[in-house]
This record gives sequence, structure tokens and C-alpha cells, in this order.
Amino acid sequence: MGDVASKVDKAYREKTVAELADAPVDALLGVSEGDAEHLKAAFNITTIRDLGTNKFFLWAQAIAKLAE
Repeated sequence: MGDVASKVDKAYREKTVAELADAPVDALLGVSEGDAEHLKAAFNITTIRDLGTNKFFLWAQAIAKLAE
């Protein structure tokens, strides 16, 4: 993933990877509080770890890779 710090908001740039995994999903650049609320309502996603391990997102990623 390269430079992890460039993928998160300023307040999270000094966090460890373990801390980032448990950070709120809106710590990711480009994910707003509103986006985070929608992710929670639709998929019960509240952390970056939840997003990265969500079965629907993993299935979609696998399908996209196979389609390449």
C-alpha cells in the first residue's frame, strides 16, 4: 500500500497500522462522516478493519480482479 499516511486524515497520520485498523472509517481520506453513517447503516461498518474485511467488499474485489 506504500505510504499509508497519505491515505488517512491528518489526525491519524502518526498512528500505527494496528491503530489505523481500529480507527473510524471516516479516518480514510475521501470518506465523510455521512459516508461512514451510510456504511454503518448498510453493512454495520464502523472501522477501517470492518471495511477491509467486509465479505461483500471482498467478493466484489475478487470479481473485479478475475475480470481483469
